[in-house]
Amino acid sequence: GVEELVLLEKLLGLPKGNKYGVQGERKAPVLQTNNGPGLTGLMTIAAHLVKQAKKDQLLGNTVEEKAVVQQWLEYRVTRVDGGSSKEDTRIILKDLNVHLEDKVYLAGNTFTLADILMYYGLHHVMVDLTVQEKEKYLNVSRWFNHIQHYPGVRQHLSNVIFMKNRLYTNAH
Repeated sequence: GVEELVLLEKLLGLPKGNKYGVQGERKAPVLQTNNGPGLTGLMTIAAHLVKQAKKDQLLGNTVEEKAVVQQWLEYRVTRVDGGSSKEDTRIILKDLNVHLEDKVYLAGNTFTLADILMYYGLHHVMVDLTVQEKEKYLNVSRWFNHIQHYPGVRQHLSNVIFMKNRLYTNAH
């Protein structure tokens, strides 16, 4: 949570200096603000940072897009962060693979906060996938590889290697 918010800050070009803490059993990130109560929760803080950076387009441009971005941010917090078993991971990858079949990004044709936070949330999963698993979830692999090469997103995270010969052909 907190580590991702620091990555997001840097990606958005925000000055460092936000103070983060964690709260509760689930270690929900908390942002201490100078005026008033702190903000709690990954999505709340992430959306706040995006607005602070005046990059509202990352939250979606149309009403529909905004809703889809919200939907994937919720999915990220409830399913990806909540899921811990191999089976949970398999279902998540399957869901995403189907969703990304005809899309470049999670919210369609626009890069959004949903892509950034889903990338950060799945990085540890993708690192551990075998070549066969990456091929099985071809759309997820294509999307993930695209996002990790998006300017400023990956930062210090390790580059996940995909076999290029299979990823970009139409052979399934």
